[in-house]
Amino acid sequence: MTSIVSAVLGALIVIMLIVLRSRLLSFRAQSPEEYEGKGPEFDLRRHLSGPIQCEGVIFGPTGRVSSRFVAEMEGRWEGERGILAEVFRYDSGAVQHRAWTLDLRPGGEIVATAADVVGTGRGRVAGPGVMLRYRIRLTPEAGGHVLDVVDWMYLMENGTIINRSQFRKFGIKVAELVATMRPAGAQVVEAPADMAAE
Repeated sequence: MTSIVSAVLGALIVIMLIVLRSRLLSFRAQSPEEYEGKGPEFDLRRHLSGPIQCEGVIFGPTGRVSSRFVAEMEGRWEGERGILAEVFRYDSGAVQHRAWTLDLRPGGEIVATAADVVGTGRGRVAGPGVMLRYRIRLTPEAGGHVLDVVDWMYLMENGTIINRSQFRKFGIKVAELVATMRPAGAQVVEAPADMAAE
């Protein structure tokens, strides 16, 4: 009987440690307050305005790249409300359109909606960081599942935005996205020919 109690107690301790790690020491555990005053101020009306070029990769549940994409985006603002229109072109040849409606509220709060978002996304801007949490419904071709998303954007000093998102189903990470966003037409520095050959 003592060995059964010990095994159950051990299992409970392991589960508690996993839960604590995911709540305190993971990507999802970040809070906007951690970024207050720690870099350039992310102003959605400025940094998500006009034509934006985006490139990214999506990692599957095993950590391997499952898809690559380029996207053209365009942000338009009227006061505290903006529309961010996106056209994604995937390496599979698929094309996806999305239009976010972003409402800025006092204290840096963001309320976001889109056609494939279930309910309303909520987030906050703080310093160089933007966090948004929402539930997204995948296309029927991708299974139609509803996933929980934690989406972070980090503004770099040169105006480039690094985007990292994690997608979960029943609390289990099923995909991760990493992308760059910058004003369309911004120059990309290429490696010298002698370095590219190495």
